[in-house]
Amino acid sequence: MKALMLSEYKHLEVVEVARPEIAPDEVLLRVEACGICGSDVHGFDGSSGRRIPPVIMGHEAAGTIAEVGSSVRDWAKGDRATFDSTLYCGRCSYCLSGDVNLCENRQVFGVSCGDYRRHGAFAEYVAVPERVLYRLPDDLAFTEAAMIEAVSVALHAVRVSEFQGGETALVLGAGMIGTLIVQALKVAGAGHIFVADPDEVRVQAAGKVGAHTPIALRPETPGAAEVILKRYPGGVDHVFEAVGFGATVKAAIDSVRKGGTVTLVGNIDARVELPLQAVVTRQIRLQGSAASAGEYSRAIELLASKQIDVTPFISAVQPLSEGPKAFERLYRREPNLIKIILEPNAA
Repeated sequence: MKALMLSEYKHLEVVEVARPEIAPDEVLLRVEACGICGSDVHGFDGSSGRRIPPVIMGHEAAGTIAEVGSSVRDWAKGDRATFDSTLYCGRCSYCLSGDVNLCENRQVFGVSCGDYRRHGAFAEYVAVPERVLYRLPDDLAFTEAAMIEAVSVALHAVRVSEFQGGETALVLGAGMIGTLIVQALKVAGAGHIFVADPDEVRVQAAGKVGAHTPIALRPETPGAAEVILKRYPGGVDHVFEAVGFGATVKAAIDSVRKGGTVTLVGNIDARVELPLQAVVTRQIRLQGSAASAGEYSRAIELLASKQIDVTPFISAVQPLSEGPKAFERLYRREPNLIKIILEPNAA
């Protein structure tokens, strides 16, 4: 089969590799669409340390089942499916409590690090254990289904924040995840949603899908907090930090009310300075949010019902042969380029 291989850092090539052999509890998925994640782009140059070549990347995928293992009972050839990007063991204490994203034996499709190497879905076929499979509605396009993982991340952030309908929120960062959090907050019945980002086009797009007050400026500047505090003296109930810089973490703490919650979703700076006194004396809760844990079914439901719309994020849909060029475009940060979907089995 054909696969897009990261053979060395900054070098991708389409190669012929053996089709995966499946275990009894696995299916062979014919990959119809696979999105290029930002983490894949960071893996492309080795900056993340989690894509050690050689590796087939790709974890945002959907397709049709081509073969089922001998112990698989609930799936058949031709079924439309996607899968959780986190391959959890299902046996450790975290899995048994439902926190599969914290699994002690966690692996991620398309990730090669010091602990494990698991090839991903930038290939015509990928082997997937039955326990992480999810069924797709017939009317949900594969290109949209390739965005389910990103939607699940946004839904997870809102869930772990313990957000309640009617509360107020600020989303720092109007990239794809930030804008999906805006949509998730809208679905959750937010009373008022602010979003701040330096890109005017992005914040206006976030306004069209649910943000009541788009603020076009750098989130860490005093202006964003001033707009919020003018309307809601004391700050908003929740802030979702979807950037990952120290300056935006501080801005989040400045904008939340006493006793409010700052949910940290972005993860770029490895270390940040924390205004400890403000957090302690104002009794602010800092909540980390990692991947997702059981939100796939809800993500599929919201996409199928059009309550969450991912189509504005899909900048291009291309065959696997265009993969190396697609990565180069994303790596160069080409303007107005958000998500490129690759179709490994496209003619």
